Amino acid sequence: MLEAALRSLIRRSVGHRGPPVAFLEPPGDPGLFGPDSAIWEIHADFVSMMVGGMRALMLQALHPRALAGVWDHSDFRKDLSGRLSRTAYFIAATTYGSQSMAEAAIRRVRAIHAEVQGIDEAGRPYRADEPELLEWVHLTESWSFLSSYQRFARPDLPQEIQDQYFAEMASLSQRLGATALPDTRAGVEQRMSDLLPQLAYSARARTVMGLLHDVPVEPEKKPLMRLLHAAAEVELPEWARDLMGLPAPGFLRREAITSSVSLLAIPIRAALNDGVAAHARRRVANRPA
Repeated sequence: MLEAALRSLIRRSVGHRGPPVAFLEPPGDPGLFGPDSAIWEIHADFVSMMVGGMRALMLQALHPRALAGVWDHSDFRKDLSGRLSRTAYFIAATTYGSQSMAEAAIRRVRAIHAEVQGIDEAGRPYRADEPELLEWVHLTESWSFLSSYQRFARPDLPQEIQDQYFAEMASLSQRLGATALPDTRAGVEQRMSDLLPQLAYSARARTVMGLLHDVPVEPEKKPLMRLLHAAAEVELPEWARDLMGLPAPGFLRREAITSSVSLLAIPIRAALNDGVAAHARRRVANRPA
């Protein structure tokens, strides 16, 4: 009963009502990466991905030019949960979808980016398809997804798999138009450090943080979203907390949140044992004769 309720809640949260049968076709199609990839392992853990996604949004809001495109051309302030669902679908489609599903999702995003341009708060021009802005989104997402996976699913993840993951994520972001991306953990962390002078905790960024703190969702989803937000905030790097003026989380708070998320992950993982990743594995295994 609990697993069925959680399964329904999670599928509705990411824009699906029933089983993800679209990921079963066509038989034998490995998609962009295939089941032996690091990206298939890491993105299969729903709780880690949700925490990592929330953390990535917090970090993305600190880049004024990257935030300007979302601020000017998105309805996220009225439909934040819808934006989260669309992002979740893109990740699922490009990770686990067939080649054609993944390529269609990429084309849609590239078409949207091509129309997004304007002037940011400081009077600087921006385009959503600029390699520099695509790079920031890529860095924050890949680093956040992996960090959350290590925290809540597999703390002992070998270094070679971490680097493999960053290389695979770089190849995905390059399909969106990003260039010269680092493909190792060390490279990603160094590039993040290089970009710190461009970041600012602006009034717009404060608005985003307020929305993420209390995502406008149905009452039954609120406890889950608030816990995910608390976990994402605890997982922020020290430089981001300093920029936002957030105190460092105490040991007891960090442990309490980590334990709560880890406990919540048990029934969620059981509920999703036949989710998108499982459907994709069946598709790949079901090779035509």
